[in-house]
Amino acid sequence: MKWIKQFGIILAVSFIGELLGNWIPLPIPASIYGIILLFLCLKLHLIPFDAVHETGDFLIEIMPLMFIPAAVGLLESWDIIRPSWIQYILITVSTTFIVMVAAGLVTQVVIRRTKKGDEKNA
Repeated sequence: MKWIKQFGIILAVSFIGELLGNWIPLPIPASIYGIILLFLCLKLHLIPFDAVHETGDFLIEIMPLMFIPAAVGLLESWDIIRPSWIQYILITVSTTFIVMVAAGLVTQVVIRRTKKGDEKNA
């Protein structure tokens, strides 16, 4: 029963994100609104971390399964993709590299700030 309650909380926040996506006239996917809303609710302690922790872990564990429909969709549209598959590969590799570099730089900045904060408190 606990898992159903946790999943219900996540679905409710996702639904509110969908509503925000329809109401706010910005080109941002509704799922991003849901993620930001869930983050804010957790950070402001409106939703306790324990209220979604176990189900969140489970959803992260099964995340690779969620990519299967997208992969099947790519296979189904191969006739459309075939003429420009090299461009798709180049864009995918380059954007993956850019995201990895950006994530690494942000992580380094956060680690440095955390260390400076720890040194000041010591």
